[in-house]
Amino acid sequence: MRMPTAEVDVTAELVQKLIMGQHPDLADEPLTLIANGWDNVIFRLGADLTVRLPRRAAAAQLVINEQRWLPELADGLPVPVPTPVRIGRPAEDYPWHWTIGRWLPGRPLIDIPVADRSAVAGPLAEFLAALHRPAPDDAPYNPVRGVPLVDRTALAAEHFESGHVTDGERLRPLWLEALAAPARSGPPLWVHGDPHPANVLADHGLAAVIDFGDITGGDPATDLATGWLSFDRSGRQIFRDRYTRLTGVDDATWVRARGWAIAIGMALVVNSDDHPQLLAVGRHGLASVLDDGSASLPGQA
Repeated sequence: MRMPTAEVDVTAELVQKLIMGQHPDLADEPLTLIANGWDNVIFRLGADLTVRLPRRAAAAQLVINEQRWLPELADGLPVPVPTPVRIGRPAEDYPWHWTIGRWLPGRPLIDIPVADRSAVAGPLAEFLAALHRPAPDDAPYNPVRGVPLVDRTALAAEHFESGHVTDGERLRPLWLEALAAPARSGPPLWVHGDPHPANVLADHGLAAVIDFGDITGGDPATDLATGWLSFDRSGRQIFRDRYTRLTGVDDATWVRARGWAIAIGMALVVNSDDHPQLLAVGRHGLASVLDDGSASLPGQA
C-alpha cells in the first residue's frame, strides 16, 4: 500500500501565508520542510518551533485531539511532548486546524540501530507508566488503538493472508494465544496509541515522545507493544521489568501486548512499501515476537 494522496498540497508558500495571516509575529522566521508523512506535514520554524499540518481529512481530528489534551497531560510526564504553543485555524486556502509547537531535540529511535537502543528502554517504560493513568469519559475515541484485541481479528486475518507476512504460520498460534488472554478490567487508561520508534526521540537516553494523534482511553497493552517493535531481547526485558515494577501490571497484559505487536507489526509490513524504515520496524517486531515465543511472559524470557 502506498502513502495516501494528499488532499491539500501543503507547501511552504501555503504555510507562510497561514502564519502571516494568523501569527504575523512569526512570519519572518525561516521555514524548512522536515517531513511529509501519511497524515501530516511538518516544517521547522526558525530554531525553536515546528509547524504541523494535516494533509488529509482523516488526520484533522487527530490534531484537534492533541491540541485539547496535551496541555493537560504534559505536566505529569517525565520528558517533553509536543504541547502546542500556538493554535492555527482553518483559513480560506486551508480547511483544518494546525499547530505550532516547540522544536524537540533528539534523534528518532528509528534512526538508531536496534542493538544500541537499550538505554531508552527503562525511561520509555517510565514514560508510559506515567501516561497510563485513568482517562476521563470524554477522552478521544480511537477504533484501532486501546480497544479489545479481538476488534483487530478481521484485519489481522487479512494481513495473515496478504502474502506479505512471512512466518505467518508460526505467528498465528501466538496471535490466538493473545486473543484468548483475559481482557483488561478496570477504567480505561490514557494510551498514546503509536509509540513506535519513529515517535520516540533519544539523546543520551529518552529525550521526548511525539505524535499523539492516536491518543485515546483504553487498554495500555497497545502501547506496550513497543517493547517488541523497538528493542532487542535485552532491551525488552529492561522495558518489561521497569514497567511491571512501576505499575504492577499482570501477565495477561503482556500477552495482549505481544498480540498488539503482532497486529501492528503486520500492519506495518503490509502497508509500508514506500517507507523502508517503518517496514523494518514491522519486520523487527514480528521477528521479536517469534524470538520470545510463548515463554515471553514477565520473568520467563
